[in-house]
Amino acid sequence: MRKLIALLMALMMIFSMCACGLEEGGEGSGSSTVIGDSNNDGQIEVGTDANVEVNQADKHLDAAEAAAAGQWEALFVPVEVEGRAIDMADFDLTPTAEELEAMKAEPAYGRAINYFMSDGCTAGPTMADHLGYYEEAGLTAEGVKGSSDVEALGTNQVDVAVGMLAKMMVPITNGVDIVFTGGGHIGCKSLYVLADSEYNTTADLKGTKISTPNGIGKSDYNITALLLDADGIHYKNDVELVQVSADACITAMQNGEISAALLSDTFAYSMVKDGTLKCIRSQLDTDFAGKVCCTMAMSGKFVKENPVHAKKVAQAVHKAHSWMRDNCEEATKVLMEMGWNGGSEEMNVMINNSLQFGLSDEFSAATLKDFAARYIRLGLIENMDDADEVFELVWEPVL
Repeated sequence: MRKLIALLMALMMIFSMCACGLEEGGEGSGSSTVIGDSNNDGQIEVGTDANVEVNQADKHLDAAEAAAAGQWEALFVPVEVEGRAIDMADFDLTPTAEELEAMKAEPAYGRAINYFMSDGCTAGPTMADHLGYYEEAGLTAEGVKGSSDVEALGTNQVDVAVGMLAKMMVPITNGVDIVFTGGGHIGCKSLYVLADSEYNTTADLKGTKISTPNGIGKSDYNITALLLDADGIHYKNDVELVQVSADACITAMQNGEISAALLSDTFAYSMVKDGTLKCIRSQLDTDFAGKVCCTMAMSGKFVKENPVHAKKVAQAVHKAHSWMRDNCEEATKVLMEMGWNGGSEEMNVMINNSLQFGLSDEFSAATLKDFAARYIRLGLIENMDDADEVFELVWEPVL
């Protein structure tokens, strides 16, 4: 039965891929070929404002505390977590003689590595190409654009992508051939309500409707379920999760149709500054600063057949993430120049710094183990009931 389900899902993805049309961006592609935030993972969304005021803070406050204190930017002061970062900024990617010989025996040798092109916080694979890291690793690379990284990975159209853990974990347990090979970053999405509303904590949202903009059962839905669960609120019994698109959420709040929405922080930023919204819960809060948001993922077939190529690709993306973390201002300028960040440069520097790009395998594995158990307990994963088995299925470190 599981094999039949996996086959049906693969066929559905192939038909969807044909409809949306994956395109190759070409080696070293620029902003004209990078895909926008159609998968709702990145940071290019309506709502950004190039002239928004930024008042950076010195001390971290969690979302509800920051809102109550009128110190919005305090949310973006990073919480220090030991062992969270992977340090690959100075790593020499050049293949050793042994690696090169092993690569020659793998099916991927001599062809371009295909990476999924996306913007903002998921731009690590694209940034690795821009910085020349694939070439340094002895690889050629081509960017591929499309509407879904899950579909692209699951049908072997791309070898690597960075995307939300919350979007990929359930499809993997349903037979889609994707594995997590490393961490990407933390943070990036939060729960927002109207600034003048009566809602100040997640407890206040009980009995109301909350929007998960990219759909029921998708990443926004799963992230919201976890944020509420951390506060003892059940996402089905205590609230109702509904889909209202991000650009319609404000009107829906004002009309009383929903109480809150999970939104990207760059999307909501200017609306917090102009007094429209406030943030009451975030993946940047202290208890989630130790959890992965977006992960590096690869085609399971690619990793199985090309273990050395997979290692070199992971090293290149990790090096790009390390560079983005260690050189936040310069990285943000590149992202904006290439069209991969939108809005205020100062805002993007602050938010990009909060994401803490480049996560260690130990940190990432701990999150996956934790989330596997939570997903099962909450019923987000329905066809597996052993967290250890889920972890073994989804996690394939290649370094």
